[in-house]
Amino acid sequence: MTSKSYDIITVGGGLGGCAVAGAMARKGARVLVLEAETAFRDRVRGEALMPWGVAEARRLGIYEALAESAGHRLPWWDNYHGQRRTSHVDLPRVTPQRAPVITFYHPRMQETMVAWAALAGARVSRGARAVEVKPGASPSVMVDVNGRRTEVRARLVIGADGRSSRVRTWAGFRARRDPDHNLIAGVLYDDMPVDDGAAHFFLNSSIGRSVLLFPQGCGRVRAYVCYPSALAYRLSGDGDLERFVKDSAGTGAPAEQYAQARVSGPLATFDGAPAWVEHPFHDGVALIGDAAAASDPTWGQGLSMALRDARLLRDRLLAEEDWDAAGHAYASDHDGYFSVLHKMEEWNSRMLLGTGPEADALRARALPLWREDRTRRPETFINGPDHPADETVRRRFFGEE
Repeated sequence: MTSKSYDIITVGGGLGGCAVAGAMARKGARVLVLEAETAFRDRVRGEALMPWGVAEARRLGIYEALAESAGHRLPWWDNYHGQRRTSHVDLPRVTPQRAPVITFYHPRMQETMVAWAALAGARVSRGARAVEVKPGASPSVMVDVNGRRTEVRARLVIGADGRSSRVRTWAGFRARRDPDHNLIAGVLYDDMPVDDGAAHFFLNSSIGRSVLLFPQGCGRVRAYVCYPSALAYRLSGDGDLERFVKDSAGTGAPAEQYAQARVSGPLATFDGAPAWVEHPFHDGVALIGDAAAASDPTWGQGLSMALRDARLLRDRLLAEEDWDAAGHAYASDHDGYFSVLHKMEEWNSRMLLGTGPEADALRARALPLWREDRTRRPETFINGPDHPADETVRRRFFGEE
């Protein structure tokens, strides 16, 4: 860090942080990216960018870097009820974005994005750990590099440091959280014999479980199983791999695919309850991605949201000389689209993952109506949250009109 003053300091060198940093550096802003890790390691997290997120990547100018250096295209989306495939969706044909799902191995994506931000003109500091953020008219970040601390100032500090964001806490934002309702466990496999041109979604509503298989090419697959938190167990480590496979097969995923595959990453479980900040900007500090709103990972929206936030913030900063006004405008934009996404996640979880007689009766009423008229269920998770989610939409979704 040769300077102690920048236009923007981004805390976190992941997808969203590097995207907004590089996008603003391309427009002449002096940008510093602080990334604590010197070497990115594998851990369980989202690795699928939905078609609406691919559109955001294109608008930010990062699509080519992701697709060529880190990404794997999934032009098909396969849905299964138990073991029976119920649909084979051609995403580039049916989505408004004319785009596939893009998957990637997260550490490789992070290296790609750090390099992209640096090439765009941002200064990237690896091994630089933010230890304090002071909001205000001239916000600052205290940075620790190898035990030496330096205070750095900016016009704007961006917290892009994930679900457990420390920037959020330091800047005094108050996070809200939904009640627990499901857990999601994931593990990385190599040599899994699946169609690597499709995302595979298995649903078993009667037991409230779903399985997601996201191929990354050449037999590598990130596998997830989602299950009710009321079961009160968490899958973690090698000792729980057998149960992970059992739960996946019990949901409908073919057991033989797991038997032929080789585990190549850790098994871990995390909470599915959304957590968010209302109006993620004040006093010179903006939050993006999971720091602003961590959605239910069951529905795979986190990476697309990170890029939507990066693009919205970039656009507002470029449109306004007054960055305080720009920050508030960004926060309002974020709240608007997240409200729609949050409702759709809640409604879909209730409809498709709820268990018991009430949930069964709800599905018996609503699902036949869905089959007759597909517009009753907006394709939010594929196409994005750019649609209303008002009372009329809710009543049609649940078949109450």
